[in-house]
Amino acid sequence: MLCLTLPTQPNAVRLRVWRALKTLGCGALRDGVYVLPEAQAALFDPLVAEVQAHGGQASVLELSARDETRRAEVLALFDRSEAYAHWQTEAHALLDALPTLEETEARRRWRGTAEALQALQRIDYYPGAAAEQANAELAALRQALDACFSRGEPVAQAPHGIARLDARKFQGKRWATRARPWVDRLACAWLIRRFIDPAAQFLWLVDPAGTTPPPRGALGFDYDGARFTHVGARVSFEVLAAAFGLDADARLQRIARTVHFLDVGGIPVPEAAGMEAVLAGMREVHADDDQLCLAAAAVFDALHAAPATPT
Repeated sequence: MLCLTLPTQPNAVRLRVWRALKTLGCGALRDGVYVLPEAQAALFDPLVAEVQAHGGQASVLELSARDETRRAEVLALFDRSEAYAHWQTEAHALLDALPTLEETEARRRWRGTAEALQALQRIDYYPGAAAEQANAELAALRQALDACFSRGEPVAQAPHGIARLDARKFQGKRWATRARPWVDRLACAWLIRRFIDPAAQFLWLVDPAGTTPPPRGALGFDYDGARFTHVGARVSFEVLAAAFGLDADARLQRIARTVHFLDVGGIPVPEAAGMEAVLAGMREVHADDDQLCLAAAAVFDALHAAPATPT
């Protein structure tokens, strides 16, 4: 914890200190009191020296939270969710603009996007789902860039590798998942029936990974051991979209970001609160999972049909 009383003059010193505190990504407990993780405490030393050299007061103390609630309040000062959301907006703008850009300009902007993420991650002292998601999106943006300007180059497989599948070989199948589906499973069921297997039949099992395994031949999704489930930072919906070559659909990607946020957290999405409220209401209305699935499909159909910028 850095406690500061800045000198009234010169103004240049005050500005340098404020800019340095912002660059370091300090949490502000109140005016004049700033915090960093213990491992970064030495970053305060140059500021202390400069403030004291110009007649101000500065001291660095160890801060210990009395309980987990207080600790959580301090850690919340380092929440970078809004910053990641802003970075994501810029990344998506570049993705949308790629077809209209010259290669030199596109690659220059990609480098700027990558450097902006690196700068953000340097001050993300407690990285979580948002950081992991941003890394995946930066990799996807690079692949889209190469697809536009280096079509002859092989596309590098992600470290966790998701094999590309032919939907024609997955027709009229039984698909199994956990009963009382929530956002990811409902979205997966819609994606399957809308884009992969229109004649799909769904089996809603209480414990498909344990006491109620799916019957032989059924395709599992979104449970431990299922053929289609979370891979790396991707939720099951994102894995299915990638496996069947649907991840280039910008409107599907918009839905995927919402499903991702509601399922595992990460970068906030404007549509998330509305989707969560509507689907929660549908679960109350429909006790039958097949009826719930059909009702939710109408929501996802509408989201997919909606223009990128509503008017």
